[in-house]
Order: sequence, then C-alpha cells, then structure tokens
Amino acid sequence: MDIIDAWVWWLIGAVGLGIPLVLTAMPEFGMFAVGAVAAAVVAALGGGIVAQVLVFVVVSVALIAVVRPIANRHRSDRPHLATGIDALKGRQAVVLERVTGDGGRIKLAGEIWSARALDAEFSYEPGQQVDVVDIDGATAVVM
Repeated sequence: MDIIDAWVWWLIGAVGLGIPLVLTAMPEFGMFAVGAVAAAVVAALGGGIVAQVLVFVVVSVALIAVVRPIANRHRSDRPHLATGIDALKGRQAVVLERVTGDGGRIKLAGEIWSARALDAEFSYEPGQQVDVVDIDGATAVVM
C-alpha cells in the first residue's frame, strides 16, 4: 500500500464517520472523523501506519475528553424555557368570580380560566390578585 492510498483510506474513513454524525447527531462520530483527518495528514506527510493509528487514537480521545465535557456543561447551563401550562405556574391572575375550594373564575394571561383555591378554607373575592400554583386539567389552582 502506497502513501497516497493510506491518506485516501483515512479520508474515506473520516467521511464514513461523518455520516452517522449527521444521521444520529452524536458528536462523538465527528470527533472520530477529525481524528481520521489528522491520521490522513500524517499519512500524507509520510508517517508509518503506527504513527497514523497513534495520531488517530490520540486526537479522537483528546477531543472526546476535552470537548464533550465542555459541550455537556453548556447544554446544562441553558435556561429552562417553560412552555404551555408550565409557563402559567407561578404567574399572577385576577379573580373575576369568587374563588373557593369548589371553583370560581380568574383572568390569567389574558384568558378566562376556571379556578379553585389550593386551601379549601380560603376564598378569594373579585378583583383580588392570586398566584397560580398549579394547573389541574383546565382548572388553575390558586392561592
């Protein structure tokens, strides 16, 4: 096998590793593909098969060891974006019809909702501000 053949094979391997990266969105395949490109460079410069494999392994492992923890840290640092009913929890609403443990009506986020008091002993009168603590089906649980 000649030097040109070796670097071509490494590039074919890099492309082969890039395909699962695109299909599965697993960044580890991309790191292995970069290792294969580095091995192709070593092969193109005349390095032996041992040097090529060693560069492939070292570059791939180094990328996984360094880049993956950084990526995971950035993924977990992202603020959680509440949507749907989760976005309504913790918001304030205005009582439209008296709210008791049995029911009532509130205006929440510009919409009229059925509501009930979290504690059945309490009641809230029209015009009062209440806090939404939970959404139970189509009913806001307030306090």
